[in-house]
Amino acid sequence: MKKKIVFIGAGSATFTRKIVNDILSYPSLSDSTIALVDINPENLDVAKRIVTKIIDARKCSATIVTTTDRKQVLEGADGVVCTIQVGSQKQIMADYEIPKKYGININVGDTRGPSGIFRFLRTAPVMLDICRDIEKYCPDAVFCNYTNPMSMLCRLMMSESKTNVVGLCHSIPHTQQMLARWLEIPHQELDYVVAGINHQAWFLKLTHNGRDMFPKLREIVQKPEIANEEQVRNEMFNHLGYYVTESSGHNSEYNWWFRKTPELIERFCTHGTGWNPGAEWVHFFDKDPVATKKQNFETWLNEPIDLNRSTEYISHIFNATIGDGALFQFTGNVRNFGLIDNLPTGSVVEVPVLAEKSGLKSVHIGELPKQLAALNAVNCFCDDMAVEGEITGDPQKIMHAITYDPLTAAVLGLDEIRSMVREMFEASKEWLPKFKI
Repeated sequence: MKKKIVFIGAGSATFTRKIVNDILSYPSLSDSTIALVDINPENLDVAKRIVTKIIDARKCSATIVTTTDRKQVLEGADGVVCTIQVGSQKQIMADYEIPKKYGININVGDTRGPSGIFRFLRTAPVMLDICRDIEKYCPDAVFCNYTNPMSMLCRLMMSESKTNVVGLCHSIPHTQQMLARWLEIPHQELDYVVAGINHQAWFLKLTHNGRDMFPKLREIVQKPEIANEEQVRNEMFNHLGYYVTESSGHNSEYNWWFRKTPELIERFCTHGTGWNPGAEWVHFFDKDPVATKKQNFETWLNEPIDLNRSTEYISHIFNATIGDGALFQFTGNVRNFGLIDNLPTGSVVEVPVLAEKSGLKSVHIGELPKQLAALNAVNCFCDDMAVEGEITGDPQKIMHAITYDPLTAAVLGLDEIRSMVREMFEASKEWLPKFKI
């Protein structure tokens, strides 16, 4: 039976082109209806042209529907993918610049901390509206979310709606490929167990043909060329004993150790050779992001289609749940009900999940090593306080969430944090009408 898969935020063409190509590589899904949704008609048209090119290259019978109104295509959908961003470039800059004025140097700011929390507050109402539409039009659909901040948004959607939602992040397969390259092992042969929280999960096991690869990895990361590629992550590995899943730049934001002084930023967040060593990511954006996006679109439209599957999980998940039913295990973001014993109950954790015809089943991990759980737990509580603040409209809970953010607490006193939060609310007031400051 022909399936329908809806892409909300299809103008995020980096994701759309990879995921559509992956989905259509499965015979059971190759005749699917691909419904593209975006509020920007120009981006939507480009996404349609890219998907048409993929369908032509694959010579499959998939069809395309495009709309700026998701309600027109959600009826009867089997799968939904979300890759939206809420807020203008000006607003994103404010998320960076206000904390920076107070001495908090942010790298990406899309996951947690002051900028991540305010991104969440802007995005939350839109995501809940999407959930309400899914509940109404396609309540049995598998809803895969890529939008950040992952933990907070998934915590909100999973507690305030009945959608069958799971959060996906490609940091795990990307890191597995990097570690395999360092270990000189084909990445398909490097087995792992990962658990923790989004962007700060941990490779708890790393094996090749049953052999523990951590001893060899500990040797390899001492080599200068490897040490310099991921300065923050390798430093964390050297001292905490387990490898963290997201880039050095991201992880430098989520703890107390790397960004609280100019000297530490210079030492750990400036000269790494990996894709995101820790510099302020906002400055990598072109001053004219629209022009940059158009240039990317033209490149994708003119280059040959690569029909190889990407490392994204989502096509395998859809194939398992709505396709031919082949079992697939991945690492997903789900609520912590009996999964990681020493992280807060009900928080969103990143753990192994099995996809099958009957749905998604999360795997019990037990306890994390305490040095890992201690850091994860602080961030879990911050995420949960931010979600409670969004649900209740209580700005005090938002202030508390930011107060306990590790980097913020390492840099600012309580009175300074309150002043910064007030200023961020003022800058975002058009997006946050429910909060009365």
